[in-house]
Parts: sequence; C-alpha cells; structure tokens
Amino acid sequence: MMIVRHFRQTVVWPIQLMPVRPGEQVQRHWKALEGIATGNPWREVDDEFCQDPADFHERHYREFVTFLPYVQRFLYGSRAGQEMAAADGEASIHVYRRHDVKQARVTYTPGGEPTTFNIAHVDLYFFLDADIAILTFEMHANEVPLERVQDTVFRFGRAYPAYWESNQHGGNCPYKVEWLGERGELLACSDFEARAKYLSSVARFRTTRLAQHWEFLLKPLELECPGQLGALRYRLLEYYRMPFMAYLALDEPAKLTRADFVRLALVTGPGAANTLPYSPVTLEDFERDYCDDRFWGRTGEPTSRGDTRIIATGLTFSVVGRYDDAFFSDAATGLLGQFRHQYFLLFLIAHFHRAALLSMSDELAVAMNRLTVGDTRSVRAFKRVIRQMMEVFLRFTHRYWFHEVSNQAIARSLFSRLTRHLGNEALYQEVRTEVTDMNHYLDSDSNRRQANTILRLTVVTIVGLIGTIATGILGMNIFSEADKPLTERIAVLLSAIALTILATGLSVIHSKRLANVLDTLSDTRIRGSKKFAAVHRSWTEPP
Repeated sequence: MMIVRHFRQTVVWPIQLMPVRPGEQVQRHWKALEGIATGNPWREVDDEFCQDPADFHERHYREFVTFLPYVQRFLYGSRAGQEMAAADGEASIHVYRRHDVKQARVTYTPGGEPTTFNIAHVDLYFFLDADIAILTFEMHANEVPLERVQDTVFRFGRAYPAYWESNQHGGNCPYKVEWLGERGELLACSDFEARAKYLSSVARFRTTRLAQHWEFLLKPLELECPGQLGALRYRLLEYYRMPFMAYLALDEPAKLTRADFVRLALVTGPGAANTLPYSPVTLEDFERDYCDDRFWGRTGEPTSRGDTRIIATGLTFSVVGRYDDAFFSDAATGLLGQFRHQYFLLFLIAHFHRAALLSMSDELAVAMNRLTVGDTRSVRAFKRVIRQMMEVFLRFTHRYWFHEVSNQAIARSLFSRLTRHLGNEALYQEVRTEVTDMNHYLDSDSNRRQANTILRLTVVTIVGLIGTIATGILGMNIFSEADKPLTERIAVLLSAIALTILATGLSVIHSKRLANVLDTLSDTRIRGSKKFAAVHRSWTEPP
C-alpha cells in the first residue's frame, strides 16, 4: 500500500453575491460583512506585506517578484504613485478569515474509520466592484494511504449531493463531514442524507440548498431565496463540485502509474493501479493537455527534481513529488511554499476571472428577462442596468483582466494552461459581444427616438408657421381692430392664441399622419417633376 507522506488540499470555491445596494456604482461587499456584529466569525486579515523590513520574509519577496507589476498592484495594492486607488488607496482585494474551525473529520462510509485533517486556514476573498466572493479552505494530513487521498479529492469538495444511493446516502459524497473546534468540539456536521431538504428547496425555490457544513462555513452569508433579507446573500455560479488544489509528497512518486495520475487529475475516485478509468483513446493526449513534465523523469539527478510532476486541468491543480527532496518539500523555498502561495494565487486569479465573467453574463440575462417592451418603466430600468453593466465590464477589463501574469516560465505556462482549460478567453469574448450588442441596441433605440422627435418637431414647425402667418394677419390693415375697445382686442388676441395652441396640439397628436401626408406630397411632386422632365426632353431632343 502506497503512503502519501504529506497530503494537502485547498478548495477554491467562487460564489456570486447579490448587490448590497442595487444601482450603486461600485460594490464593496466586505463593508456589509463588517456591519454584521452578531454571529460573525470573520475578521480581516492583516497585510503580511508589513512596513517593517525585519518582519518581511524571503517567502513574501519570492511571491511578490513572481508576478508582473500590474498584477502586483492588483494583488498587493500600491502605496505610492498614480496607481493608488481613488478611495484612500483602496485595495482591489480584501481577505477575511475565521479561526474557530480547526479540524475536519471525514467519514467515507457508514461504520468506516474517519480521517482527521488539520485546517490551515479558512478565508473569504472579496473583490472591489465585483459581485464575487471566493471561499478558500486548506487542510492537510500526514501518512495518508494513497487510496484514501484519491477518495478525499473525489468526495470532499461537493456542495450538495447530485443523487442518492439505495441506502439514502448522498451519491459520491462522504458519509459524514464534521468541523471541529480548538478543543475538538463539534461545530457543524454534513447532512448529505437529508434528501427531503434538497428536494423541497428545488421544488419551492428553484435553487439547491448547500450541505449543512458548507452553509455553516459561509455564515453569516445567506443563500439567495424568496423572502431572504440578509445583508449578504449569495447564489451558486457553477457545478456543485468545487475546484481544488492538491499536494502529494511520496517516498517514490515514480511508482505511481498512469492510471493513478489520471484519477488524480480527472478526479474519478480510487481504483486499481493498472486499470485506466477511461478508454485509452480518450486519454491519448492526457500528458500533453494536462501535465507539465519539465521536472518529471529527469536523468542524472535521481534525488533532486527528477520526480516532480505538475498537473493542471482547470478545475484541479495538483503537484506530486518526492518527500525527501528539498526542491519539492521545503515550505519556504521549495515547491510546497510555491504551491501554497504563488500557484495558489495563479489558481485564484484564473477562477476569479471565470466567476466574474459568469456573474456579468448572468446579470445581462436577468436584465433581458425583466425587460417588457412597451412598458416605459421597464425600458428605463433596462437601459439603466445595461449602462451600469457596461461600466462594470469596462472596469473589470482594465483592472482585473490579464492575459499574462508572470514572465517566469513555469508560472506563465501554468496560468496559460489553467485559463485555456477554463475557457476564460472565449467566455470573455462572449460577454464582450453581449455587452456590445446591448449597447448597439440602446444606441439604435436612442437614434430612433431622436429621429422621431425631430420628425415631430418638423411637423410642429410647419403648423406653427401657419399659425404665425394667421396671427400676423391680425396686425395687417385688412382687419382693423385698433380702434375697438380694449376688451374686444383682448378677446381677439386670446382667440388667436387659442386657435394657434389648438392647431399646435393637433399637429403634435397627428404629427405622424401629417408627416406621412408630407411624404406623399413630396413623392408626388418628385414623380411629377420627373414626368415633366421626360416630356420636355422628348420635345427638345431631335428625332
């Protein structure tokens, strides 16, 4: 039985947040979290990039220089220069952490022996002007059988069951997941077996409830459903299986078979080491598509960098290597430190990009669903939302959208592989097309309304000209009213004004019909002119 000497798994789960104040220009969801005083375990993480050089470690420096300058400003902010945000140097990322959950006890089968994992941290990431939060959950354990590791990555990160087995347990889910406190006390427990709860939620609200232990972890955030009035509400964005990162340190990683790597990368659960979970044809390009093997199988270095493989599939990111190799297992300068920091940030950025784009696409779809053509209020609200979404997309593009995050070969290659498998570039172009199409619709509708207004004003001007001429007649000698009493002159003036107002009002009401009449007269005039010209040419041209 192969043993994983050190196993570490980090779940990175994006969720969509509902606007705290609908219509507000820039969303700052973390302020709503800070405003919840009762039952709020989240506390903002102090900036590790402190001003005192004595407290600034080499790990921080190595992490910082991995990224390009514009990514550095996004991740760490700026304290000088024109890059500072307008709102008192406001950072783009705000991180909150809860310290009450210390261990995760996972039971895989009824009556089976549970495995207890230590929890390194539970963080919640907020992003300026993005309706996105990302929950990150890191746990680790030593001396874990490989089969148990495969079962953990396969079963653990599931928000709710996809189905139920004959024994009424959640399909492909752990039998039980328990959060334990500092003294080992039980804080929350999963309820994958509560079939009626999940069925009722979908039937009543058309949304799936989360398993109880995940709901506890996100408190005081509340799942969006009818009647929910919480300050911070969220909804699910993607598949119920959470993206994750995995770190496996073994004595002899070269003994892992191709089937073991396929199961780890494609998360298919435990199985025989010599049996592939899918057909060979399906896995023909597995190594080329998912594996970075620059440090795998190197000759001449049997104890250093020769057995390290990095696997990136988009939804998963895994590294496998030798436990006794400092290049792989050193927590400060080795791959373990990079896995927990540089590579974690690569994974976080890629999934933030996807989540933000999906959120914007969803908001555009909601705006279209709320549009009722012919309803003035609905049309105005639609225009307001679309203009706001255009501004949000513009700010996302210039603040967060990166094609490259690093010039270091490994980091650049891994980020490119992650974004390609996630389809971020195609999703960005899709959202951009949607925003552009809606903008064109608003522009064409505005131009149509302006043309209609100009047409109406033209007709009113023509009718007003008639009224002006008609009232001007009163000042001519044809109608001598100058010698009449004052009351009669006022009455004549008021009558002229009333007739002019009536004629103007009627012209506005019937402006379209009158415009059609003018168009008809114009067409008739043009046709008559063309006919006269043709007859004239026939008379004057020689036979």
